[in-house]
Amino acid sequence: MSSAPKKPLPQSMRVDKWLWHARFFKTRTLATKLAVAGNVRVNGVKQTRASANVKAGDVLTFPLNKYVRLIEVVSLSVRRGPAVEAQALYLDRDPPQPKPKEEKVASREHGTGRPTKKQRREQAAFTGRSDIG
Repeated sequence: MSSAPKKPLPQSMRVDKWLWHARFFKTRTLATKLAVAGNVRVNGVKQTRASANVKAGDVLTFPLNKYVRLIEVVSLSVRRGPAVEAQALYLDRDPPQPKPKEEKVASREHGTGRPTKKQRREQAAFTGRSDIG
């Protein structure tokens, strides 16, 4: 058996393909939609094409979930590999994200039945929420 020769790493790659290879998006279509919408910046320049090229050393800025990600491209890849390989493709330049505040929980002893109207009002006042809207 002969082993297939390894493909050399590309010098540049499409931004949507790199985001997909680095596992920021589950599908390449989602990465393409983000890029076409103009939500990706490469080295501070807004990109409206999914075919914009990125290379090692570029800095990408894009929204993901509730945060804006600031990512430095370390290397490019030939395939979309496992998460360990994907994490080796970039450096995360984001400042630490604040931890979400934990909600206060109004607890009652198990088996005490439904709360009375007065108890529900006390729980709502304690948690800062009302039952309306």
